Amino acid sequence: MSYFHALRALCLSFLPFMAGPLHAAPFGDKPVRLIVPFAAGGATDIVARSISDRLAKELEQVVIVENRPGAGGSVGAAYVSIATPDGHTLGLATVSTMAANPAINPATPYDPVTGFTPIITVAMVPVVLVVNPAKIAAGNLKELVALLRRRPGKFAYGSAGIGGVGHMDGELFKSLTHADVTHVAYKGAAPAITDLMGGQVDMMFDNLPSMLPHINSGKLKAMAVMSPTRVAGMPDVPTFTEAGMKAMDNTAWMGVVAPPGLPAAVQESLHGALARVLGDPAVRQRFADAGIAPLGGTSVEFAARIRSELGLRRKIVADQKLKLD
Repeated sequence: MSYFHALRALCLSFLPFMAGPLHAAPFGDKPVRLIVPFAAGGATDIVARSISDRLAKELEQVVIVENRPGAGGSVGAAYVSIATPDGHTLGLATVSTMAANPAINPATPYDPVTGFTPIITVAMVPVVLVVNPAKIAAGNLKELVALLRRRPGKFAYGSAGIGGVGHMDGELFKSLTHADVTHVAYKGAAPAITDLMGGQVDMMFDNLPSMLPHINSGKLKAMAVMSPTRVAGMPDVPTFTEAGMKAMDNTAWMGVVAPPGLPAAVQESLHGALARVLGDPAVRQRFADAGIAPLGGTSVEFAARIRSELGLRRKIVADQKLKLD
């Protein structure tokens, strides 16, 4: 065999190894499941489906979005916390699952600090208070509070589940305004919004992406937004601070977590892949269209965010003496 043919054969022998994906995670080629702890159609679901296709391209593996709703998100979160830490099961973590639910519900079946491997913070999402304008004739937050006080027990607010951030925000609102409003829990934002527009409940706190299409159509009316500043897509809607209720302005966030004990190499690979996903112009545009701000940062920063939010929510529960229904 000539030198040329020998060299050619040697190069060809390396092709199977060179053909692998440049950024593939080092945990095999099984599908990756991204668990959404709320029903399809809500803001969490919107975020998950906005990043899943791009993540699949990064990993060159199938990424399946799987909804596991219930108990304010704790059913899906608990599922992730006990899954095998091999990189094939991820969860979309929210303020509800990582802070609000554990803070207000001592029976939450996982520890938000030690029960997960934080990967990356994905997005910042404003929470908005909306009402059904056919049921509540109020032009602003002040008029809404006055109406609720005049008719105690006559109105109800929906939430994505007991112990979730919408439930906690609703109870904090009741505590601050001394309004008697009944809580109705659902297994996710989408069914709650359906009943809100149908008149079965009258008002709701939820992430802006779920509400924005219905606000824009006029089916729902925004009273105030939980954000440091007004939201670009709703310049006429005040923040709660502007409306005199600074304690309500807590912006929500979402991130990706894995089960505890995830190998460091897998965590690093997933973090890199998701960081590239968040930098993709198409993903950022989908986020912007839904009123979502992409974030990012390190896994250590995400872990610190979880601890900080949990402490904040525990303080709110203690200060306002909030309890489950």
